[in-house]
Amino acid sequence: MTGPSTTSGRVLSALALATATAVFLVTVPLHRDFFDVGVYYGTVNHWIHDGGQIYAYLRPGTHYGFTYPPFAAVCMLPMALMGWTAAVTISVLLGAAAAALLLHWLVVPVIRREGWSRWFAVAVAACLFALLEPVRDTFSFGQVNLVLMALVFADARLLATGGPGRRRWAGIGIGLATAIKLTPALFIGYLLVTRRLHAACLAAGTAAAATLAGALVAPEASVAYWTEALWNTDRIGSQAYVSNQSLNGVLARLEPADPSRTAWLLGVLAVLAVWAVRSRRSAAHGDVWSGFALTGAAACLTSPVTWVHHLVWLAPSLVLLADTGLRRGRRALLVTSAVLYVVLCSSVVWLWRWDSTGVDAFLGGNLYVWISLGLLIFLPRRERVDREPVDREAADGEAAEPADGPRTAAARGRRWGRVRAPGTVPRTSPPPGAAGTARFSRGVRR
Repeated sequence: MTGPSTTSGRVLSALALATATAVFLVTVPLHRDFFDVGVYYGTVNHWIHDGGQIYAYLRPGTHYGFTYPPFAAVCMLPMALMGWTAAVTISVLLGAAAAALLLHWLVVPVIRREGWSRWFAVAVAACLFALLEPVRDTFSFGQVNLVLMALVFADARLLATGGPGRRRWAGIGIGLATAIKLTPALFIGYLLVTRRLHAACLAAGTAAAATLAGALVAPEASVAYWTEALWNTDRIGSQAYVSNQSLNGVLARLEPADPSRTAWLLGVLAVLAVWAVRSRRSAAHGDVWSGFALTGAAACLTSPVTWVHHLVWLAPSLVLLADTGLRRGRRALLVTSAVLYVVLCSSVVWLWRWDSTGVDAFLGGNLYVWISLGLLIFLPRRERVDREPVDREAADGEAAEPADGPRTAAARGRRWGRVRAPGTVPRTSPPPGAAGTARFSRGVRR
């Protein structure tokens, strides 16, 4: 990253970028007036203070009601104790905290490896992240997407960088996220197809336990959700609406009156087949992060409804695409990641909000779908970071190799400091004297 060379220059640049970002966010994008927070807030108060049912509530003037499992409503019970302003404030703070964690896990390792100024690079990354349309909409709606992502990627961090003692807790975050909203359930599938059976069982068990807790607190609501509300698509909105950037949304816009269920199922099966193969290959090379990024893209494609704000699940793929370009010195990957980023900031699909007919609408109005599909198919496998433990549980009994290809035993040993290169002396046995010390220093890779 090129940037100001002095501390004062970095401070001024960071302040200017933050100011420009804030002005843009306040004045330019469509604002959603915390619509979804209003649904959550109204539902909880209707349930607790008015004695009503969770899924009987509709936000006044709309046909939109609570669409998540009852456990999500249980998690939102504190809203019944606060006013509207406090509820909005907590929603924003939770989203900001989740975004900070995601940037720390995904971006900071890249910054550290490249040797950039950490605080300045994080400030730039935070501004870029805030400008993404799915992120903007998540905050503007008051959605829970970023919090769910943080729960899921906490498990990715445990699997990728944790020791055996920490990895045994992986799966809890995915289970909680799945109990709150069904979309993250595909990450349980990821754990299964990559043969991380302990984590898969823990995730499924956590999701089941949380769902049971929701049923115990709200038994009638649980029956209503699993037998009726879950299948009532009118509560979610029109599947042909341009904001639905999933395979189902594409088909619904082609045939709004009667979208083909068969075509959708075939498309979902094809996506899941590609996802399973690519996830297995990434896992066999110890690449947990790419597997989770691929699963996020597959979830967006296969979900019946993927509103634009749900596409925050594509952000890890953009980071990993740029990271791979930096590692391999591939300018094409860096340019591709930049172009995709700009498109996902542009709100371009809304140009076809009122008219989804024609070839231009098929290509442009579904552009985010094509991006998700391209990332699923072409996202390059991430090379392993030095000193990052390889999770061999999913390697199906095969020794994991670096992403840039197999190495000889001697080369692998030199990389990890286990095998002495020819002509050098062991690190533990330097020859005596100044000359010997100099030869020793030159002969050992540091």
